[in-house]
Amino acid sequence: QVQLVESGGGLVQPGGSLRLSCKASGFTFEYYRIAWFRQAPGKEREGVSCTDVDGRTRYEDSVKGRFTITRDNARNTVSLQMNTLKSEDTAVYYCATPETGAYCGAKWVDVDEYDYWGQGTQVTVSL
Repeated sequence: QVQLVESGGGLVQPGGSLRLSCKASGFTFEYYRIAWFRQAPGKEREGVSCTDVDGRTRYEDSVKGRFTITRDNARNTVSLQMNTLKSEDTAVYYCATPETGAYCGAKWVDVDEYDYWGQGTQVTVSL
């Protein structure tokens, strides 16, 4: 069955960096888009970044220039490098993939466009 497992979260000071990883299994990884979402306490889950089958990427405005998403089809892994972290980046981060869908179109930020989710990894940015 489809499995997505996130890792790499933790506590970091403002201005610091973290690298999240999403390890996928149970499906043909290179045929599907993979996205990162996050959910802060009391807030809705929001799209952070997406990578498609051609390696093209999309980012939510507040993380542009600070976060970088990459995919490694040989290892069935998507990473999210997060630099210059801010307190408002504090959230549980999830990776997700759809039942069908190769590209990060206009609806890539819509949680309803994804069928499979990981368990999440906590990122806390604080002094």
